[in-house]
Amino acid sequence: MATRNNAAPVIIKRKKVVGGGGHHGGAWKVAYADFVTAMMAFFMLMWLLNATTEKQRKGLADYFSPTIPVNRVSGGGEGAFGGESVFSEDQIAQTGKGATAQQPAQQRQANGNHSSQDAKDAETAKLEHVSKTIEQALSGMGGESMVSQQTARHIVTRLTDEGLIVEFFDIDGEPLFVADTAEPTDVTKEIAAMLTRVFELVNNGVALNGHIRSYPDMLKQNPVWDLSTERTQAMRVLLKDSGLPTARIQRVTGYADRKLAVKNPMAVRNNRMEMILLRSDL
Repeated sequence: MATRNNAAPVIIKRKKVVGGGGHHGGAWKVAYADFVTAMMAFFMLMWLLNATTEKQRKGLADYFSPTIPVNRVSGGGEGAFGGESVFSEDQIAQTGKGATAQQPAQQRQANGNHSSQDAKDAETAKLEHVSKTIEQALSGMGGESMVSQQTARHIVTRLTDEGLIVEFFDIDGEPLFVADTAEPTDVTKEIAAMLTRVFELVNNGVALNGHIRSYPDMLKQNPVWDLSTERTQAMRVLLKDSGLPTARIQRVTGYADRKLAVKNPMAVRNNRMEMILLRSDL
């Protein structure tokens, strides 16, 4: 009995395990990677919707459609745009609705008219070619300049929905017309001759717009309307005398001081002429 009471007690130690700490595995990394991939795909989709035309989007949709071979509208070629390629006419699938504007063969032309977008692109390319020719004529990049360096400072060009606008304007001390008259100076005559030669590259119609700086309101008779119209008519005569066929001139308009080029209404920069090579598809 005494021996039992003197025995050392047995102590059982239990280790408590606390959850929630330490390493949890890599499942969250997989979920995060899936999220990033989905976001990248989403932004690519948004970019494609913004960067492609309706025709290209239809080509992309038809590319993944199992009915492409029997689709009358899309050709069902190998490319992402339903068989169309911007590099070769040979790669463009025929839709039965017309040939393209990229040098189509006679057989393809017989399928129908050019699409409106192709015609517009071809017209823009033609006007851009004329614009580059004018720039070369002014700078002498293609050889000897058609005009003097002093005259070239009067001219700027820009391409708009209406057509190619060639604007030439007064510079301090170098006007296009004798002051307060419709008598052209030598600078204007040189510009008219140069533009006539360049515009022979195409057969598009031509429009002329005349603009004048503002005159003081105290004048009894403000000449802006009459003077802008007279100067535009004088420019028309110069072009005709330079060899431009009169049948190509579609419009001659004087805008007075209603469309200013700079904020100061009396600045000489507002004295200008616009010769517009009109788009033939308008």
